[in-house]
Amino acid sequence: IEVRTKFPVARIKRIMQADEDVGKVAQVTPVVVSKALELFMISLVGKAAEEAKARSSKRVLSSHLKQAVQKDEQFDFLSEIVSKVADAP
Repeated sequence: IEVRTKFPVARIKRIMQADEDVGKVAQVTPVVVSKALELFMISLVGKAAEEAKARSSKRVLSSHLKQAVQKDEQFDFLSEIVSKVADAP
């Protein structure tokens, strides 16, 4: 999968340094976090797209994301957040 968008490394570094518990951040750390975010998003959106395709939908909706999170235990940490999303009609 080709990813055209990148998470802004400078913004990630700024967010990391905003935390008082974080000291100096190595130059490569925000780059690695950016790549990890990309891979996470590819995985999550890919699973949601599979849900949409299984339901013959042309669009990926929040309910598809919810189903993807609920079906895959890898995304258990998101279950509290997606519980607030309405179920698919």
